[in-house]
Amino acid sequence: MNKSDLTAHVAKAASMTQEQAGKSIDAIVATIQDTLAAGDQVTLVGFGSFAVVERAARTGRNPRTGEAIQIAATRMPHFKSGQTLKDAVALKAT
Repeated sequence: MNKSDLTAHVAKAASMTQEQAGKSIDAIVATIQDTLAAGDQVTLVGFGSFAVVERAARTGRNPRTGEAIQIAATRMPHFKSGQTLKDAVALKAT
């Protein structure tokens, strides 16, 4: 499913226009991005949590040359699914 499909499904489920649904989805995504950029966490009970994790600096290898390279520390977005989402996906798989 891509963003257009998601917009169409949200519009139908919420009885709104696709334009309104698109604006709602954009607002949710922007809010999550802004919250994570500020270092905070977003929790949607039953769905999951979005958080920022710190990755420490480490030594890696250049796959072409085998030479050791230094990989800088970074902050990465991380999603941890909630139990309701895990159960829903597990039921669909069986």
